[in-house]
Amino acid sequence: MADGATRLRERHNAGTMRRRLMIAGLSSLPVQRLFAQEQRPRPHYKVSAGQLFEAMAARFPVRLGLAGILQLQVSAPRLLLLPARNRVGATLLTQLDGVQLPQRSSGELDLLFALRYEAADQTVRAHHPEIADLRWPGLPAETRPALQALLPAVAPRLGELVLHKFSPAQLAVAQTMGFEPEEFTVMDDGLMIFFGPKARG
Repeated sequence: MADGATRLRERHNAGTMRRRLMIAGLSSLPVQRLFAQEQRPRPHYKVSAGQLFEAMAARFPVRLGLAGILQLQVSAPRLLLLPARNRVGATLLTQLDGVQLPQRSSGELDLLFALRYEAADQTVRAHHPEIADLRWPGLPAETRPALQALLPAVAPRLGELVLHKFSPAQLAVAQTMGFEPEEFTVMDDGLMIFFGPKARG
């Protein structure tokens, strides 16, 4: 009789253990699915440094008047990629001339841009330019204060720069998923664009 009772208790304990394992397994499924979703790579698209340079160079040369006194010609940009600041920028070759200058003077201006996606025309744009550095070794000392005072007005007048325009084929898969460009990561060799769910209008 004792042996029968022992076997009954063992079967009961084994059944209880199986039920506990089943419950534990079922309760962990949502977490497992969530973890798997987090590990799934996000849709993305890369624009190379060469493509960024071509798009930026197409915007120049530009000629700007400064307070009706000086003329600033901006041309021949060099691409700047700053992963540490997650910024795209340009080194602009600039020439300054005017009645106050004995001869045309040349220097370099570094601009950095924030990035945004424009859904209306499906473009990635550089906007909100900021002056990061100015190098003008030949500028007369008496002219430098006036130039430094005028330069902050130059950056906004350049407007937004279109760095990439998506083709319908490049957006086709993402759009079927309800995604659009959402996040930008500047790299040493280009710009990585990550897609996320479209914002509800």
